[in-house]
Amino acid sequence: MAFEEKRAWVMIVVSVGAYMIYLATVLGRAGDGPLADAAYAVALLSTIGGAIVAAIVANIAMAIAGGDGADRTDERDREINQVSEHIGKSFVVIGALAAMLMAIAELHHFWIANAVYLAFALSSVLSSVAKIMAYRKGGFQTW
Repeated sequence: MAFEEKRAWVMIVVSVGAYMIYLATVLGRAGDGPLADAAYAVALLSTIGGAIVAAIVANIAMAIAGGDGADRTDERDREINQVSEHIGKSFVVIGALAAMLMAIAELHHFWIANAVYLAFALSSVLSSVAKIMAYRKGGFQTW
């Protein structure tokens, strides 16, 4: 398995794991009250920060375990990375549009922040899935 494919698997696990922890935390804090009144800011920032740290640590561990040259990339790796990142960015755009519309509608900050966080998580997962599929199928179709 290519190093970049392993990194994609790590990003899926980290992104989904962090978002699930965030959801469990916020839903637990909501209790019987309105969800929008739940304390979310610290949980949101800490799960994002924790996901970043976890991904960095996992990537360092994979590079060490792989030995010299384990993280070497070639032209195919760069092409797969570029295309998969473009695919994943579609959810960032969707999330930004959703947040803009929510702000125009003057929705509670809770909903806007959660729409943006969900878009980031989905972007990471979609990009990683696209990367894994490209590695499994031998790359992307060239037009």
